[in-house]
Amino acid sequence: MIRPFFASVTRITDLAVDNFVTCSLLRERWSTGDYVVGRVLNTQGHHHNIELTSGRMVDVMEDDLVVGALGARAATLEAVGDWQSIGDSGEFDALTSAGLFGRTTSLSPFLPPPMPLKYVGHVMRGDHKITMQNVLTPVEPRRFDIPVILIVGTSMSAGKTLSGRLIVHLLSQMGLDVVGAKLTGAARYRDMLSFSDAGASAVFDFVDAGLPSTVCSEEIYRDALENLLSRIARKKPDVLVAESGASPLEPYNGKTAKEVIRKNVCFKLLCAQDPYAVVGVESAFERAPDLVAGGAANTIAGIDLVNKLSGLKALNLMDPSTHEELGQMLRNALNL
Repeated sequence: MIRPFFASVTRITDLAVDNFVTCSLLRERWSTGDYVVGRVLNTQGHHHNIELTSGRMVDVMEDDLVVGALGARAATLEAVGDWQSIGDSGEFDALTSAGLFGRTTSLSPFLPPPMPLKYVGHVMRGDHKITMQNVLTPVEPRRFDIPVILIVGTSMSAGKTLSGRLIVHLLSQMGLDVVGAKLTGAARYRDMLSFSDAGASAVFDFVDAGLPSTVCSEEIYRDALENLLSRIARKKPDVLVAESGASPLEPYNGKTAKEVIRKNVCFKLLCAQDPYAVVGVESAFERAPDLVAGGAANTIAGIDLVNKLSGLKALNLMDPSTHEELGQMLRNALNL
């Protein structure tokens, strides 16, 4: 077999070129989280980057093989799709560069189409398919009692990851042991690696709990979140900086994540693209955010409008002069 590229959703496995076989399975045996091999059909005019297990991006070419996982995506600003929509032709798309595989059902007109692939087969060992769930190492359930800095957004691309990196950096500079995590969203490893670059001692996301994305039933997500929080608790950090991908009203189980960790949240940052979006998302929370950032706070006019519409404080975190004030807010929240 041609040497395949292992997308970053496979980083929880021991998969290598010589320790699995590929076998075509009937559709009734397909499930979310199955590892499959796809052959790249076309790269011209398409996104054709694949994120490897290291987080490095590689440009693939036609006829290259990629190992990824079946899943679903429901991005408000980019693409929607799922593996259940794959037709009889066996053609599907890379819904994210991390190897989230499914058939695109809706796409923003401002984006090039995702990279198309052809189903080659499932990743198998013997008669058993390899899935994200059955490769997980067991973890003993642990009580989660770590203070959480929670970052939420009005939508994707609202500035959450950039803000999270800054917060991780500031807390690390204070001498704290910081862990970073992405609790909801669609697979993409480089966001969490940027938290590591900023000073986090460890980083996690839902892939570590066996999910290619958090577009799934609440029951499945709750089990995965319990697993994820137990893995984080084992590290015994001083604080967790947690990003909730997308917004709490999108089908990524953000609302469930918020409910589970509500008692641990000591500071909540809302990243918004515009001041009016702040009001919409604020109504979805029982607790108002402690600070607003993102595009809504890019200018003093935006900051003033956020305050006028919602009464909330906003800071332009792209401006280094605001970092001292943010640092003091974090100290107060953590009782340092």
